[in-house]
Amino acid sequence: MSEYLAEFLGTFFLILIGGGVVAGVILKDSKSFGSGWNTIVISWGLAVTFAIYGVGSISGAHINPAVTLGFAFVGEFPWEKVPGYMLSQIGGAFTGATIVWIFYIPLWSKTDDPVSKLGSFATIPAIRSYLHNLISEIIGTAVLIFSLLFIGTTNFTEGLNPLVVGALIMVIGFALGGTTGFAINPARDFGPRLAHFLLPISGKGSSDWNYAFVPILGPIVGSFLGASCYQLFYKNDFQIQYGIVMALVAGILIAAVVNNIQTQKKQRNG
Repeated sequence: MSEYLAEFLGTFFLILIGGGVVAGVILKDSKSFGSGWNTIVISWGLAVTFAIYGVGSISGAHINPAVTLGFAFVGEFPWEKVPGYMLSQIGGAFTGATIVWIFYIPLWSKTDDPVSKLGSFATIPAIRSYLHNLISEIIGTAVLIFSLLFIGTTNFTEGLNPLVVGALIMVIGFALGGTTGFAINPARDFGPRLAHFLLPISGKGSSDWNYAFVPILGPIVGSFLGASCYQLFYKNDFQIQYGIVMALVAGILIAAVVNNIQTQKKQRNG
């Protein structure tokens, strides 16, 4: 099996299981309807675990453009393979979402809320605030990439590494996922959102492309930030591009704080 096919299959499995669980929780008349956030977070973690077991020995199981870009940014992955990996990941995510739609065909018409149907495919923020939503995705992805890089320096018992990464996904979901649904993966959001846009889903509404840049741009910036922090703190590798990334993110965080202060002043002044 080629590395690109492995990335396709790994991401396909990730979305089939993760997206399938979300659909089961959200869609009415599903036996798992209403089983909640804990079910979703744990299932995404397990989906990542088994995807890594499936294709990790072949492609490294990036199954996420943010991982591919972050690793390439610090020289841990060849840039010439990045386009192929990313296209494979997006294709796998789109195909996985399509199978989820087919699997749940009898249930789409039972759910009236089009937003809930979109939530079975793509991420939706708890409170829509593009700047703060972007920060959520940046920080969540930075934690992911930083952690993956230092996990790679640790010698685990053979076969344990995928479980550790799955646990990492769960921790990020529980701690940092409540604001945006923790895409932390551009393919995980874009591929299924595109599927939602193209498929004849019963009673679907907008695919919300106005928000789509957040789970794409946020994880990309976060991947560079996490990788830069790893190089600076673990490798003592000081390069200009790492400083630029950290300065950019610092600027975004400052802008969010200033915006919040101004909003509070306006509210107090009526």
